[in-house]
Amino acid sequence: MPATDASQTATRSSAPTAILRLTVNNHPGVMLQICGLFARRAFNLAGIFCAAIDRGDTSRIWLVVDAAGNLDQIVKQLAKLEDVLAIEERDDARDQVEAMAAMMARIA
Repeated sequence: MPATDASQTATRSSAPTAILRLTVNNHPGVMLQICGLFARRAFNLAGIFCAAIDRGDTSRIWLVVDAAGNLDQIVKQLAKLEDVLAIEERDDARDQVEAMAAMMARIA
């Protein structure tokens, strides 16, 4: 993966984004359903982080999405998916999501 220069990072961070926290059933195909929903509507995901929670029956998915688009419509469509148990818009978690992104950048 090529390195990102400072000008690209600054451009990306200036775009309005929203952070969605999803709680989903943890089984094969759930991430495909969610990403497929965004792809069918030509809605870009700026970032995805997913981890199993509790005993592994559910997962937490953090999505960084373009807030300038039809965010309300995407949330409504996500709520219709059978495996999506909860959706929260969590802009208060921006620092944590940015820390996760920085950690992943160091690993890559």
